[in-house]
Amino acid sequence: MRRVFGSVRARAALGATVVVAVALVAAGLAVLQVLRADLVDQARLKARTDAREVASRIAAGTGYRALELDEDVPVQVVDEDGRVRAVSEDLEAVTGTGSASVTPVGPRPGPGPDGGGDANDDGDGDDDDDAGQVSSEEEYGHGSARIDGETGDYVWAAVEVTDRRGTEVTVYAGAPLATERGAVSTARDAMLIGLPLLLLVVAAVTWLVTRRALRPVEGIRREMAAITASTDLSRRVPEPGTHDEVARLARTTNETLAALEASVERQRAFVADASHELRSPVASLRTQLEVGAAHPELLDVDGAVEDVVRLQRLAADLLLLARLDAGERPHGGSPVALDALVREELAQRTGDRVPVRMEVAPVAVRGARGQLSRVLGNLVDNAQRHARGGVRVAVREEGRWAVLRVADDGEGVPEGERERIFERFVRLDDARSRDDGGAGLGLAIARDVVVRHGGTLTVSAAPEGGALFEMRLPSG
Repeated sequence: MRRVFGSVRARAALGATVVVAVALVAAGLAVLQVLRADLVDQARLKARTDAREVASRIAAGTGYRALELDEDVPVQVVDEDGRVRAVSEDLEAVTGTGSASVTPVGPRPGPGPDGGGDANDDGDGDDDDDAGQVSSEEEYGHGSARIDGETGDYVWAAVEVTDRRGTEVTVYAGAPLATERGAVSTARDAMLIGLPLLLLVVAAVTWLVTRRALRPVEGIRREMAAITASTDLSRRVPEPGTHDEVARLARTTNETLAALEASVERQRAFVADASHELRSPVASLRTQLEVGAAHPELLDVDGAVEDVVRLQRLAADLLLLARLDAGERPHGGSPVALDALVREELAQRTGDRVPVRMEVAPVAVRGARGQLSRVLGNLVDNAQRHARGGVRVAVREEGRWAVLRVADDGEGVPEGERERIFERFVRLDDARSRDDGGAGLGLAIARDVVVRHGGTLTVSAAPEGGALFEMRLPSG
């Protein structure tokens, strides 16, 4: 059961069915209420019409015994004393009117055409008295009536009328509610039968439509499972030809797989290059130590120290690259005086082979001082390695940017190689000596650090004829 309702198709079908069920039930109740109210209004209209018709005859002078009330319409006429003056034929019992009696009483004592009673008790009442008056308002109530042995529910309309003698009576006329109840019952039964069938249709259609819509998703899932099992990142998930969310999901998934494949390839190349770079100093150091162990007088201590230093630097570079690849960014963003950083770095290079000139102006950036010092050192090392006679370092502020330029007078960097030199373990043909050059990580580290500080690092031709490296960081 959990597996069935754990699917998107089942949840969508169930949700759609519940929503439609609630909407249909609410609509059905509203329809029944409107239908019931409309039929009751029709019954009231009929009862009012019948009551006013009888009241008009009484007001015109028709006697109570001469009203000739229709047996199909229950009518009761009650005076202000609660006495029943007239009822329709075959009316056997009544509730909800002015009196529970269905037996008319005799004329009230007093002056009349025959020496007593009201003028409206007998005959047509043709005399010279003024005509009676029918009230313009009516009241409604519910009750029951038994006519010729059959009992039913009725809505009663009550109309007050004054006869020609000035006697006030109330005419009660009823209209049956059987039609209203029959219509409401029929509509309710139809809804009770049709609602489950309609809900089944909604659930089935939702299930089928959702299944068809999610079929590409299942294909994506199967392919991703196969990729996970095979570890073959060159495979791609199928992309449907539609332009909906599923197609965008497939394209994004393939883009993610492509980025992951490229990342894994870079990682493999990095490991292979690192292993290759480590092999030479480790092999050289092992050879020297083995020779020193066999012939102590032949031990080249200075060479061993150089190899250890190379290993130390390479390990530090690899560790920094690993942290950068893991997404490490400068913490805090504390202010760093770039001009002071340049002075400190160049003050330590008094004995270098190539002298360094500096032109610095006060400017500050925000970032990690140690990482920015590493960038400056790598750029100066690279420039001194390729310079013929001098290196120039300049610091200035240009708008919202702090700009550091390092230029040399060497051979420069060919235009087609200016982006390639920032790749890891890349050394151009004229700088492949591991003794004079590095492992090919300095410029890659420098660019990664600058980018993570929100800046850029580019190379172009220097006025002196060599390479000009320009670092731009947001000033602050």
